[in-house]
Amino acid sequence: MPDHFHALVAGTSEGSNLHQFFQRFRQQSGFHHQSATGERLWQDGYFDRSLRKEDGTFDVVSYILANPVRAGLWATAVDYQFSGSSRYSLEQIATYVQWRP
Repeated sequence: MPDHFHALVAGTSEGSNLHQFFQRFRQQSGFHHQSATGERLWQDGYFDRSLRKEDGTFDVVSYILANPVRAGLWATAVDYQFSGSSRYSLEQIATYVQWRP
């Protein structure tokens, strides 16, 4: 997406701090982007949402995957080069959430 991104992130330990994670992510990615392009990457602030046990995690995954398609950037989510996971292939995710590209 040209003006924002979606990420579904889970802490892996009791002491995980997602606020600190995103603060560092924004700081480091912003620094490297500005070093390479001379332009600022991030606006001030960001919107986050914490999922609760009753929230449908895979509904959120489906929403994230379909976002570039809804925006008219790509015909299918599989074609969008920035969709994916560090743990699962896009095809595995699509199959698990019963969404077909």
